[in-house]
Amino acid sequence: MGLDRRAFLKMVAGAATVVAVGDGMQEIAAAPKAASRPQARLSQAMSMSHPRGGHLYMQTNETRNAVIHFRWSANGTLTEVDRMPTGGAGSGELSPIYHINRPNHFEGAGSVILTPDRRFLFTTNGGDNSVSSFSVDKDGRLTLLDVKPTGNPVKGKYKDSAGNLRELSGTAKSLAYAHSTGMLFVVHAFGPDHIRLISVDGEGKLTARPERYTVNTHDKTERVPTMAVLSPDGKFLLVGIALDQPPGQYPDGSQILWVRRPDGTFKVIAANASDPDGLVVFPVDGNGTLGTPSFRDGGGAIPFYIAFLHGRPDTFLIGYGASDGVSIGKLDTNGKTTVSAPVTIDNSAGRPSELCWMSVSPDDRTVYTTNFGYSNISSYRINGKGLEIAKDPASPKVPGDGTYRAINGVVSSGPSDMWLTPDGAYLYQIYGNASKLVGYATRPAGSLKEVSSVTIPYNSPQGLAGF
Repeated sequence: MGLDRRAFLKMVAGAATVVAVGDGMQEIAAAPKAASRPQARLSQAMSMSHPRGGHLYMQTNETRNAVIHFRWSANGTLTEVDRMPTGGAGSGELSPIYHINRPNHFEGAGSVILTPDRRFLFTTNGGDNSVSSFSVDKDGRLTLLDVKPTGNPVKGKYKDSAGNLRELSGTAKSLAYAHSTGMLFVVHAFGPDHIRLISVDGEGKLTARPERYTVNTHDKTERVPTMAVLSPDGKFLLVGIALDQPPGQYPDGSQILWVRRPDGTFKVIAANASDPDGLVVFPVDGNGTLGTPSFRDGGGAIPFYIAFLHGRPDTFLIGYGASDGVSIGKLDTNGKTTVSAPVTIDNSAGRPSELCWMSVSPDDRTVYTTNFGYSNISSYRINGKGLEIAKDPASPKVPGDGTYRAINGVVSSGPSDMWLTPDGAYLYQIYGNASKLVGYATRPAGSLKEVSSVTIPYNSPQGLAGF
């Protein structure tokens, strides 16, 4: 006996838990007004610092992985500069989680990052569980410095839905970097060693470390995390969880996102849907290693993307893979979190919308969200009451080639990672199933106007970082 898609969506909607922040939320909501003048000056300064544009980087995630260096101009148009091999292997078009050809292979974010001083760029190599380090010169050009395995092995084979024997892929997929200690935190989709550490010296050389950490609990031993982000003060590492165990598959490749309990009932495996433990908070010690994690309520089903606000180091946003919205939360000095109820977009096209990636404007007033299931982008405002919809959708749908359907059954072009320029003027979005990287000009009301589009590899690309 199985469950149909409608039953699954009802289960997710009914099971998603939320925490009311109360008076703390009023402080969050009021902060933008109090900070508006200095934030406006910051935005103006950033705008003036990029009169001729800047640089953008994306990993192809092809079997022979490479980082594509783009130049973005003062009017937002993109030009490819070059492609630099990473020295490692990507996972190609095959998802290491679902074992089918699909965009959004990693179910994660932050696979390409820059150090705050822009000296180094790091990328995961999801096919062989390694990390590459590049230097970045004054013209934005990259030079490969080092490649090191994370320490997690890649081995074995599996049978696909057609019965063919395929090689397993690695699952290294998200990076966070602590500048104060030179420590890289590498998140893997599969555990039990979900997080491995790599130290970076002053020349960008990498050294894999023996420490290993899990996001599993005593009764959830196959969890799949999405990404990790450091708190602005570097004291905590927050990890979002997608699934409490890897999904099954029907013969047509669609996902089975529930399991049967011993009593015959069904339990959704979307994290935080049944149990309020989808946000994992690790304390970070002075030497860069991690302490014992706490398991927190993530506010909705599949706490996917976590982003701290620029001007308020105790305030963060969460975008959800299955709750069709965004929440706002606070992190206190002891690592305790409180998260509001999700503010949802229009989900009448099908649930879930898979609202997974986000970008926050420099003035902390506008939030852009990628809707993987809808092939478009929405925008939010942070106002005196918290979060509200600014424009939904904020951009037209970008069609793919018609070969991929999201969980909601809608044909999707699989938009994944996005990146907003430091001046907030342009937003760039990967549409993997359409083989496009699209650039948009941002508008005051929250809408987006396409100004550029370049061809990228089919389905596989992941990660965006730039300056």
